[in-house]
Amino acid sequence: MLNSIKNHIRLCVQIVFTAITNGYFYGFATGRIYTGRSKTVCVPGLNCYSCPGALGSCPIGSLQAVLANRNYKFSFYVVGFLILFGSIFGRFICGWLCPFGLIQDLLYKIPFFRKHKNLPGHKALIWLKYIILAVFVIILPLFVLDIIGQGSPWFCKYICPSGTLTAGLPLLAANEPLRQATGFLFQWKLLILIVLILLSVAFYRPFCKYICPLGAVYSVFNPIALYRYQIDTKRCIDCGKCKSACKMDIDVCKNPNSPECIRCGDCIRSCPVNAIGRLHR
Repeated sequence: MLNSIKNHIRLCVQIVFTAITNGYFYGFATGRIYTGRSKTVCVPGLNCYSCPGALGSCPIGSLQAVLANRNYKFSFYVVGFLILFGSIFGRFICGWLCPFGLIQDLLYKIPFFRKHKNLPGHKALIWLKYIILAVFVIILPLFVLDIIGQGSPWFCKYICPSGTLTAGLPLLAANEPLRQATGFLFQWKLLILIVLILLSVAFYRPFCKYICPLGAVYSVFNPIALYRYQIDTKRCIDCGKCKSACKMDIDVCKNPNSPECIRCGDCIRSCPVNAIGRLHR
């Protein structure tokens, strides 16, 4: 009963945070993007700038916008934001504060298909998000330029399913001219979104595990973040229940602060001897 309540607490936090950061409901009704002052501030999760309800900016989108600009100047704000939130929370943000993480969690709850933790080739695929971060978020926006020396936000433009779902589809639904202008690029991104939706019903958070560059950034900080886990070795009976409960497929006893851990707390709730907890300084 207590574990069920704690699970619902995380879900409630995810829903409330998503609603707050996407609270411009007039934008959804009119198909217009909010352009107020709060749009200059990043939110910690993957939350598309172009979502009609978004009140803040996505840190990955903001980083690409700066790198792709021909008047490029090093953005201490965006990089500092990522370092600050990463060093405090690590991937806690992925588990509790990311709108697209919430969407994947809800999809996984749909009672269709046999449920799996990982895609085949999981151990190799988890490195893909770091390649995407390096290539599509940093290298291509910096070095592949158009005729006037301007780069493109490659990840947002060619990959990001969160943008397609929360920005592209609502804007198209409310704007007839945009629907007439769609072409191959939108069809490509819609295909990525559909594939990820189907995978998310059967596999736990495939986007977070294998694709998300923001998760890749925060994962670097997981082992050193202020918010992290510790194992009481005197209590631990090595029963393996924490590993079985972990949907990110982490051996919690051996690596409680794995870069893949999203701090969902399933391992803590599954431990029969209360050997897992937050690190207290």
